[in-house]
Amino acid sequence: MLAGDDALDTAMEVDDGSGEISPATLGQYYQRLFPHELYYRWLNYNAAAPTTEFTHREFSFTINDGIYLRYQSFRDGGEFQRELQRVAPSKIDIGAIFTAQPKHAKSLQPGVFRPVSKELVFDIDMTDYDDVRTCCTGGTICGKCWKFVVVAMRVVDRALREDFGFERLLWVYSGRRGVHCWVCDERARRLDDAGRRAVAGYLGMVRGGAEQSKKVSLSQRSSAHPHVVRSLEIIEEYFEDVLLGEQEILLTPDRWAKVLAALPDEELRRTLDAQWSRHPDRPSADKWSEMIDAVDKRAARRGAKFGLATFERDMLLQLAYPRLDENVTTHLNHLLKSPFCIHPKTGRVCTPIAADQFDSFDPFSAPTLGQLLREINQAAAGSATSLAPFVDTFDRFVAALLPAPDVKPSQHSLEF
Repeated sequence: MLAGDDALDTAMEVDDGSGEISPATLGQYYQRLFPHELYYRWLNYNAAAPTTEFTHREFSFTINDGIYLRYQSFRDGGEFQRELQRVAPSKIDIGAIFTAQPKHAKSLQPGVFRPVSKELVFDIDMTDYDDVRTCCTGGTICGKCWKFVVVAMRVVDRALREDFGFERLLWVYSGRRGVHCWVCDERARRLDDAGRRAVAGYLGMVRGGAEQSKKVSLSQRSSAHPHVVRSLEIIEEYFEDVLLGEQEILLTPDRWAKVLAALPDEELRRTLDAQWSRHPDRPSADKWSEMIDAVDKRAARRGAKFGLATFERDMLLQLAYPRLDENVTTHLNHLLKSPFCIHPKTGRVCTPIAADQFDSFDPFSAPTLGQLLREINQAAAGSATSLAPFVDTFDRFVAALLPAPDVKPSQHSLEF
């Protein structure tokens, strides 16, 4: 179960720290808390000398509520750190590695400056579940709907590791209503746009907008595919408690109409709607069981060609399978918000999530900028801030990614 569920059952807008964001407070954060050494080692893919992985990497800074400084690049981690402290950006985005240093992009001939590599990235945003979740909408999240993200992380992480053989996955809370995944294996970083589209296409199952009633269309034989089998096993762990219990997706006529609309049998739709309308307050779990029983009986009589035989499978996937922003994944030159930057809408730090903490991670545990600065000002020297556990998670990830450096990185960013 998600840590702190009882406290999160009420829908909450994640915005309790944005009022404390200013160039001055951001400057303090970048000077005293941002894990510069680990960050540089990660994006340099080397513990010491600068490589083109870092020097030819694009960074984008957002300042003054909407001014974007694109094609920033730096010769080493020290220059990056000094510029962060000088500019104090409200947002940091990470881009691709190019054929030349991005800061020289305007002076290069067309075609000379082009992206050559970047981490394979995924973006899961809670707003893409607004047609399913019943507790919150938009930028609001709570412990109930956050479990859609938990399912997504578990499904995508298993697929990337078991089906593609990737090992270096960095999951990061976006700071507001979603998560990002950075696949850092060299093989993943070297994928071109076509390769990224292939991975995204493999993982994508839910297609279509709010106006489309049936969003999953797989063949009957797909039920035996290892990825489908594994994904359904994960979804089924949560489906009854989350979708039928907490979300109550069949509780009211407007909710059950969305599910019945995907049922490929008009007569059965009318029958179930009439039946449920007579006793609308019955639990969603009871209605779901009635629907599946009725579908199974009808499928036995009519055969698989009407789509009834795969209806339960397809609905489990439609309601709970990960919804990915494929544009983020498929384009090598797409920018993505950096780990450890401050989300400008919430004031929360974009914190790493360990793979063994998907179920226990609480998005409201990610510290805010104001919280961290108060900890610095109020606590005794040498005490660790509430950011320290997340830096430790990042440290373990970087240590597994790279050989150990000759000198242990300074811990000044973890203590005060």
